[in-house]
Amino acid sequence: MVLTKNNAINQQAVGVMDSGVGGISVLKHIHALLPFEDLIYFADSKYAPYGSKTPEEITARCMAIADFLIEKNVKALVVACNTATAAAIDALRDNYAPPDFNFIIIGMEPALKPAAEASANGIIGVLATVGTLKSAQFAALLESYGRNVKVVTQGCEGLVECIERGKLDAPNTKALIRQYIAPLLAEGADTIVLGCTHYPFVAHIIREVVGLESNFKPISLIDTGLAVAKQLKRQLLEKGLLSIGMQPASIQFYSNSTNQQAGAVVEQLWGMPADVVLIDTV
Repeated sequence: MVLTKNNAINQQAVGVMDSGVGGISVLKHIHALLPFEDLIYFADSKYAPYGSKTPEEITARCMAIADFLIEKNVKALVVACNTATAAAIDALRDNYAPPDFNFIIIGMEPALKPAAEASANGIIGVLATVGTLKSAQFAALLESYGRNVKVVTQGCEGLVECIERGKLDAPNTKALIRQYIAPLLAEGADTIVLGCTHYPFVAHIIREVVGLESNFKPISLIDTGLAVAKQLKRQLLEKGLLSIGMQPASIQFYSNSTNQQAGAVVEQLWGMPADVVLIDTV
């Protein structure tokens, strides 16, 4: 069922969720592409990272956050987390977006297809959480797009936690990146997939490390934030749900973080003052 234009529905916000603050990298792309869409972001920082949790635990968290955002009358839900998408996207769609229901749910996945197309030497590195790399979804991606290229994967334990604390340029963060990049460079990767939405926030460090330690030409970094924003726009258009307002959008942040600096970290990553509400009920 496709709705005709309905002012009330069109003006509802888009909900965006992640295991923590990493999905703000996707939120930036959405806001840039759809500047008149109100946005509500939920950072599940209290339970980050998802990479070490079971699919059942991740699905339970996603359901709780989806309930919270739907209570805010969102018209679409973007799961801005590779690990959450792998574990919970089917359950979310079954529960909240059956075929006859006009509600949009968009997930994301590591960008193996564009990486395979971009690679000159056919060697791709993937930085991701352990949960993403172990998922059936990632295995399916490898089967579909990894046949004619060599894919070198690297789980990045501890990196999400550094970014959650806003320690983007800290020595420990740089040391972890150097540790995780080394095996990819050793295999000759000329393209690196940022398989977690947190990682674009340390892309400058990754480029620095690659430049210091690689003898190859500049290496391409690929993330899926823009592709997700474009997919959201397409689906909003198809369902007639694009905002018809011309006023600057409102962006509301919620976080269940126990870190007293959580609001400051959100503002650091968002790049401007942010309306951040700390809650402990979700």
